[in-house]
Amino acid sequence: MINLDQPLDVGGVGLRNRVFLAPMSGVSDLPFRKLAWQAGAGMVVSEMVASAELCTRERSSLLRLKGDGLGTHVVQIAGRETRWMAEAARIAEGEGAHIVDINMGCPAKKVTGGFSGSALMRDLDHALTLIEATVGAVKVPVTLKMRLGWDENTINAPSLAARAEQAGIRMVTVHGRTRCQFYQGKADWHAIRAVKEAISIPLVANGDVLGRDDATAILKASGADAVMVGRGSYGQPWLPGHIVKGTPQDTSETIADYAVAHYEAMLSHYGEATGIRHARKHLGWYLDIHAGDAGAATRGPIMTECDPHMVARRLHTALSHSSTDEFKKVA
Repeated sequence: MINLDQPLDVGGVGLRNRVFLAPMSGVSDLPFRKLAWQAGAGMVVSEMVASAELCTRERSSLLRLKGDGLGTHVVQIAGRETRWMAEAARIAEGEGAHIVDINMGCPAKKVTGGFSGSALMRDLDHALTLIEATVGAVKVPVTLKMRLGWDENTINAPSLAARAEQAGIRMVTVHGRTRCQFYQGKADWHAIRAVKEAISIPLVANGDVLGRDDATAILKASGADAVMVGRGSYGQPWLPGHIVKGTPQDTSETIADYAVAHYEAMLSHYGEATGIRHARKHLGWYLDIHAGDAGAATRGPIMTECDPHMVARRLHTALSHSSTDEFKKVA
């Protein structure tokens, strides 16, 4: 069995352990990734960056590109045209990315409707042209994230992974669902093993990892070399790091202090008006998971408040019952 705290080499880039934070649109922005990195995640991946938008220097895409304060900076790009994927990879590399990841797994209709994300698993020949263009554009390692296939009748992840390795991909991540499943049902960890058998590069298993027991089980079932944590980190960015350590984070902070600091970091990153909007989902997760009855009672006022000082005060009050020991228990 693989030790979760064992380093992993990806095309010459050393990852400090084998539990990673997944790229999640609207979630894994720089403030969130910094918290996950500080808590000990082996790798954190940016939100998906649309390649064409990045090439036109669209502001939100440039924000997603930032990696200040991260020991290993990984940028995920998505698209359907070789010229934009190649240029986006070059921009990411120029901005300091140590690894460029290609998204061929996003199930969202607005992404697949544009023939990007997991829609590319319906046309592996075209998917390979994008991979080849991206790999050929940069010197840093290029990795690939995908699903098992488009639907249960087209489980082609092993084929795509094998062809991707031949094209120069240095690591593959597989979410154990098809696109048509979205996030319903249970991820099929055993089905990921067929990808492991098709490649010699590192494989990362993803889907329904909520704690250390899940991480151990998914590695055993899939034969993967590392594990990726996605939705389980909502409201607890420290989770990947805690899975590695097997013990909660050693901290003097209460959850109230932690959540407020996260909120303030988001305001600094986006600016006050935009930051307040972007932060609401995160505050909701903190309240739902950690505040109990106090969270239910204060959720509405906090979600609708536009004064950041009042938001921070109400959030701290709602979460203040969570002592350091409680933080360690839930974390």
